[in-house]
Amino acid sequence: MSEVCVRDELRTLFLFEHLSDEQLDTLCEAGSIETFPAGPIVTEGDPATCFYVMLEGELIMSKRSGGVDLQTNRTSQRGVYFGAWSAYIPGEEHIYEASVRLTKPSRVFVLDANAFAAFMQSQFPMAVHLLEGHKVGGRRQSQIIGQREKLLALGTITAGLTHQLNNPAAATARAVADLREGVGKMRHKLAMLADGKFTPEALRVLVTIQDEVAEQVAKSKGLELTALETSDREDQIGDWLEDHGISSAWDYAPTFVEAGLDIDWLERIEASVDDVDASASLQGAIGWLKYTIDTELRMNEIAEASKRISALLAGAKQYSQMDRGSYQSADVHELLRSTLMMFGGKIGKDQPITLVKDMDKSLPELQCYPGDLNQVWTNIIDNAIQAMDGHGTLTIRTARENDEMIRVEICDDGPGIPEEIIGRIFTPFFTTKPFGEGTGLGLDLAWRIVVEKHNGDLRVHSEPGNTRFVVLLPLQAPAPLSAAVESAE
Repeated sequence: MSEVCVRDELRTLFLFEHLSDEQLDTLCEAGSIETFPAGPIVTEGDPATCFYVMLEGELIMSKRSGGVDLQTNRTSQRGVYFGAWSAYIPGEEHIYEASVRLTKPSRVFVLDANAFAAFMQSQFPMAVHLLEGHKVGGRRQSQIIGQREKLLALGTITAGLTHQLNNPAAATARAVADLREGVGKMRHKLAMLADGKFTPEALRVLVTIQDEVAEQVAKSKGLELTALETSDREDQIGDWLEDHGISSAWDYAPTFVEAGLDIDWLERIEASVDDVDASASLQGAIGWLKYTIDTELRMNEIAEASKRISALLAGAKQYSQMDRGSYQSADVHELLRSTLMMFGGKIGKDQPITLVKDMDKSLPELQCYPGDLNQVWTNIIDNAIQAMDGHGTLTIRTARENDEMIRVEICDDGPGIPEEIIGRIFTPFFTTKPFGEGTGLGLDLAWRIVVEKHNGDLRVHSEPGNTRFVVLLPLQAPAPLSAAVESAE
């Protein structure tokens, strides 16, 4: 039901009490007073087409978080305004920033958003310019420093990745140096062949043994012995070699154990040599065998180091999402794995921070922004590492929250977040780090990615020894506008 707007009634509202008669008349001409039934009147995310001021009634205001509507205000106060309250700021995409539901029939002054914007810009130009500068300037500042936050995180990640790449690269260099030395010794053995030190029959036996040993080395790659078992085997083989007059017996023993050889193997070699020719002495056969094993082991080391480098680069590619679109289907466990790998020099087995994982492998893939989510994991994990002062236990849990959401928990056993600041940690520019060491935008950026971009929720629970950041993500985040248009077509 519509009513004619009367300026004297508008003047009774705190929002309009200082306006002139002419200004009130302008508003009344542009707007109207409507009586709405109980129910929703404004829906969060819809285009903001009207500015509302309540005259009589009651409303509930809510915000979408974690897939549910959370009530933020319930009031019957006259003059409460909602809807397109920022329509007067030019150059902005105006949407309703909260949902409003009337609990009973209510009288509301309604003004078209464009008319409201024109009124504000003509009557209060200075205020509009100040508010525009405050909002737009603040956003630009957040964007600039947010980029710096990303670069700082990238620096941390790059340092960790460089450290991890250095280990297999160094292993490859060592293996190549050892291999070069071994090949030099093999050339010496070839000279012995040229001098006729081995008969053709003995050489055939040695080549057969070489092939069998290479196969044995490949089989022994997955064999893991305890330190005690390794020591016992080295003693047994060293004693056997020494008893058979082999020089450098105790230098050979560790190599043979690493290759997976035992006493039975050595006795087979001895029998093969004895059956052929005395010219193929056991010493020569064992020496030949040692060079073969060394070569195979070094090649294995190079292959393993190369695989590790490839895995690290693949993980970095997955982390950065360089070869993928910004919005796509992704496995949250793969995203977490690639992020954790970037911290490999700090987190994991034999590292200062122990990693505990409790993953629900039945979780479906998400339609999301994977690169942004990796930024969320990075910021939260980096904060956890600093909170634990580089030593402690990091726990990652995943679970199904409900039919529409998944839950990711990142926990540390640091001293916890003081109660007096926990409510401010997602506030832009708030930081507890020393001046110049933190921008205060790491968790703000995480909040904006999870809550605003994915329509999820980000919470924190903290006490000494147990700080938990809980990320709730919908199975399908809102698609980019262009993707939504293509889908509609």
